[in-house]
Amino acid sequence: MPKLSGLLETAIYVDDVERAVRFYQELFGFESIGSDERLTALAIAGRQVLLVCRKGMSAARPAAPHDAAGRQHLAFAVPAEAFVEWIAKLDEQGVPVEHRRAWPRGGESVYFRDPDGHLLELATPGVWPIY
Repeated sequence: MPKLSGLLETAIYVDDVERAVRFYQELFGFESIGSDERLTALAIAGRQVLLVCRKGMSAARPAAPHDAAGRQHLAFAVPAEAFVEWIAKLDEQGVPVEHRRAWPRGGESVYFRDPDGHLLELATPGVWPIY
């Protein structure tokens, strides 16, 4: 099997890129590393990229078109010792928590939504056998 280094980009599709980017920057502090009329790229934890794409704009590309509809899901890894701080930050930012879960392996997750209704999760180690 050829070697794979990890997941580099994840894309979400939104109605209002500026609104979504503002949400992710204010809540997580993600840095914008590139932008054009169809998307903004945000840096996550150094080597990962969240592409915030305007719905429909990438579907019309002549090469490698892509798009999505509906509520998507992203989970962000957080250290166990920061979990309570993140819940406080969500409250401070006025972001309602939709669900909180303790996992059998000892991890915890908290779920909430971005302005486009995408389900976001903050997860501590112990959620999966590899995390």
